[in-house]
Amino acid sequence: MSASSQFTFVVLSQVYPPDPTSVGQHIHDVAVEMAHRGYRTIVYTSNRGYEDPAMRFARRETIDGVEVRRLPLSGFGKSSIPIRVLGGLSFTLQAALRCLFIPRMKLMLVSTSPPMCGLAAVLVGLVRRVHVTFWAMDLNPDQMVAMGKASPRSLFVRAFDWLNRRILACSRAVVALDRFMAERINRKRNVDDKMLVMPPWPHEDHVEPVAHEDNPFRKEHGLDGKTVIMYSGNLSPASPVTTILEAARRVEDLPNLVFLFVGGGLVKKDIDALIARENPLNIRSLPYQPIERLRYSLSAADVHLVSVGDDVVGICHPCKIYGSLAASRPILALGPKPSHITDIVDGQDVGWTVAHGDVDAAERLIREIYATPPAKRMEMGARARQIVDRQFTMKALCGRFCDAVEHGVAATAT
Repeated sequence: MSASSQFTFVVLSQVYPPDPTSVGQHIHDVAVEMAHRGYRTIVYTSNRGYEDPAMRFARRETIDGVEVRRLPLSGFGKSSIPIRVLGGLSFTLQAALRCLFIPRMKLMLVSTSPPMCGLAAVLVGLVRRVHVTFWAMDLNPDQMVAMGKASPRSLFVRAFDWLNRRILACSRAVVALDRFMAERINRKRNVDDKMLVMPPWPHEDHVEPVAHEDNPFRKEHGLDGKTVIMYSGNLSPASPVTTILEAARRVEDLPNLVFLFVGGGLVKKDIDALIARENPLNIRSLPYQPIERLRYSLSAADVHLVSVGDDVVGICHPCKIYGSLAASRPILALGPKPSHITDIVDGQDVGWTVAHGDVDAAERLIREIYATPPAKRMEMGARARQIVDRQFTMKALCGRFCDAVEHGVAATAT
């Protein structure tokens, strides 16, 4: 019997498969790896879908060796900030209470879904003296302030920031997704001595290049013979695409160009409304695709659009870029410089960059992309995949992450 088999590893995350959100998929990868390392692994999550609260999941089940326990009244959808806060608080308090009574609990992982989930880590860590890893998928209240949803001087924001500093203080390991996020975290409390800066990973088991002629997704959706610029994933106000939408209306003269938005989110609803209202010829919309179809949907693109808002660099991380790179497709990066996406795209001949608001430049780039020979785009896509193989493989990154969870960042570094 391994030493780890004597202990329990607990994960708190409001989202978990079969919910299709990216955060849940990455949490699942870590939970499965820790179960393989011999830990009894328990995940507390919501019993409802994150995007669609009408979706209900089994209350208890075991998935890939992980005990999944779904809590009631812990997710009411994303219709408003108060509704999201209520669901997040309910989830956090229920999960914290259960963690007080789990035998042989040694390790805990909390993320920022929901944002107040770190409160459970603070409470349980004080009582149980477990080793907590804090995985910052995004930063709040920073995001709410950047989006104009809250005042930086409000009592709520100041209390939230105090809680963040407590989470950082009590965590044994802190994981930031990029250098910009690490800088923001350190401004709250310097945790350089226990911080791991690493991105999430593409789901390589479900993402691989599929040739257009062999792709049933393209046939099913009438994309054969089309040049497809795709946005796949969560469309939120933190990842605006208005510049590309405006440019798309200017290039309707290009007969075989399609802008395809696949996924969900608040901005996705606006795109769906635009399509219903104006019926543009070159803009289409599809819902989230099941993960088993991801290789086909991502490969259906000729170019992937990745966006990060001007005010959220270091607050929100563009996780979708890794799946796009893994699918061997070039990137159209929409956002400011410097940012994490421009760090990847610039100088490597794997795509193009354009700033928010520069519709003229966006139109020129789209026409350039349309005129680029398919063989040239394939070469750019091959280089994009090489970036994944060099820097972002799931095996290397997930293993490194779990090493930090298990042993701490300082021990892992040595």
